[in-house]
Order: sequence, then structure tokens, then C-alpha cells
Amino acid sequence: MTHPSRPGFRAALSNRTVLMTLGVFAFIAATATGAALGTQSTSRVDATDKAAIEQIVHDYILEHPEIIPQAVEKLQAKRMAGTIEASRKTIETPYAGAWEGAAEGDVTVVEFFDYACGYCRASLPDLARLVGEDKRVKVVYRELPILSDASIDAAKVSLLAAEKNQYMPYHRALYAAGKVTRETILAAAAKVGIDAKAAQAAIASTTYNDEIQSNIGLAQKLQASGTPTFVIGDQVLNGAAGYDALKTAVASARGK
Repeated sequence: MTHPSRPGFRAALSNRTVLMTLGVFAFIAATATGAALGTQSTSRVDATDKAAIEQIVHDYILEHPEIIPQAVEKLQAKRMAGTIEASRKTIETPYAGAWEGAAEGDVTVVEFFDYACGYCRASLPDLARLVGEDKRVKVVYRELPILSDASIDAAKVSLLAAEKNQYMPYHRALYAAGKVTRETILAAAAKVGIDAKAAQAAIASTTYNDEIQSNIGLAQKLQASGTPTFVIGDQVLNGAAGYDALKTAVASARGK
């Protein structure tokens, strides 16, 4: 069988804290300086006052350490919103029939998932409830098979099912089958009318490698920490967020 590669996925994710730290202190300094100087324009401050301003910033941060996590959160949210917006069309455009809900929904919920992920399995009823109760939501599923070779096999057959307009039936059948193995993958495929030869051919081919690699690249850009990862509006939710958090994020995206 031929699998797409997954080099550096977790290494890239582990570096995100370092990258964030490099930029956040400049943000904190600007915030603290603005607070310390009030309405005075920093462009009019004489260069000789630079040391004094730096001391003000230093003292302000020490006196108000709570601004550090606040600044980190604000900067991260701002950067993430920009990252999502730059790739929104790619993120929200499903592969063939790999979606459910409203075809022209006003809010799109995107889930990056792995069939071998227990938290993804646990999120299945939350998404079903969301789609069932909110007729204006579209859910797009993006394959992110990072846990095992069986995950990749399952993802390839899943994309084949998407092409045959059997995505959601296969999706539910495979999760219902339990542990992801070659046997459960083929059984789920057969359940939705995909014969074993077609499923095995999909597993052995390189046809779906580009789609999977694209999803891995998007997940890295979004600083996904694993699966599931949800993208809703300008927010990224890592892990099994739960129905309430998903609903709140949808309402926030709809409000904007």
C-alpha cells in the first residue's frame, strides 16, 4: 500500500509556543506603553526618553502581570483569525460529498478528525445534534489520519465514499464498527455498497494522498494540537469541545 507521509506534524505543533512567545512581548510592551503614556502619541516622544519609557513598561508589567496571559490570548486569537481567513475557502470547501447539514449554510463547522481517535468518536453525537437542531449549519469533514496506518486506510476509503455520495453512511458505519482495522474498514464500505475490490484499490492507490497531505498542512497552519480540531468562524477549538461549546462558537460566527 502507498501512504502519504506525515513528517514533522507533531514537531511543528510543539514549536508553536516558542513562536508565539517571540511575538507576544512586543504586543505586551505596546499595550503597557500605551496605558502608561495615556493619550500621548508615542511618535512625539523624544528619543532621549526611550530608557524612561522602557522602565515604565517594565514596571507596569510587574505591577499588572495579569496582562501577560491576556495579551497572549488576544494576540493568538488575532493571528489565528488571520490564518483562517487566508485559507477559509480551502478549509471550508469539502472534498466531494464529505459534508452534512445545510448545503448553503450560513455557518460552516469544519472538523479535522481521525477514525482511530476516541475523542472524534465521542464528538459524533454532538455534531449530529448540532446539525439536527440548527438547519443553517453545514459541517465539513476533513481527514487528518495521524494516529496510525489504519487511520490512513480508513481515510482513503472515506474519500472514496465521498465521491460515491455515501460519505456520512460510511462515516457512521466505521465509527460504529469499533477499532479501526482492515476488516472493519472493508465491512463499513460493504455496508454502504462499496465492494471489497474497490475499497482495497483505494487503500493501495496514491489518488487521495494529495488531499490528506493538504489537510495535514492546513492543520499545521491552524496549530492543531491533535484530533479532533474544529474550525468555526474565526475560532479553532482543539479536542472534544462538546455540544455547548460548538453551539456557542456557531452563534459567535453567525453574529459576526
